[in-house]
Amino acid sequence: MPTPAFITEPLQPAHWPAVRAIYEAGIATGQATFTTEAPSWEAWDSGHLAHCRLVATSAAGQVLGWAALSPVSGRCVYAGVAEVSIYIAADARGQGVGRQLLAALVAASEQRGLWTLQAGIFPENAASLALHASQGFRVVGRRERIGQLRGQWHDTLLLERRSAVVGA
Repeated sequence: MPTPAFITEPLQPAHWPAVRAIYEAGIATGQATFTTEAPSWEAWDSGHLAHCRLVATSAAGQVLGWAALSPVSGRCVYAGVAEVSIYIAADARGQGVGRQLLAALVAASEQRGLWTLQAGIFPENAASLALHASQGFRVVGRRERIGQLRGQWHDTLLLERRSAVVGA
């Protein structure tokens, strides 16, 4: 059996410089997020769940992409709902990295008892929409003119994936 081109492993603080660079490249596209600059490690760390943080790395240890979950609310009723962030390095796109990372993130979220994952995606980000659809996400709504990026209003599509394992 051939050795996989990349492996999925837990995201560690030591991965942050590479994770931040991939995030910054995604920000620069103008199609990934309303965020205009990557935060510090401390800010990123405090804004994401302590579990369900993954990186895809090459055999040489190069970070090819990352995925993590953020809580959607502090209210206990939403404890099983989280928002997905996933970013893939430009030179690693189209190689299955995103699909493997998102599949691993879904599995990890279900092991932690999460029943719903959601994602807000710009409608023009066709690759991200296709990636999420491949893992069972569906569009549940469109948020029109929800925010401005560089002085222009943008819509987002709200996608959701309900677990068939947790809360079924």
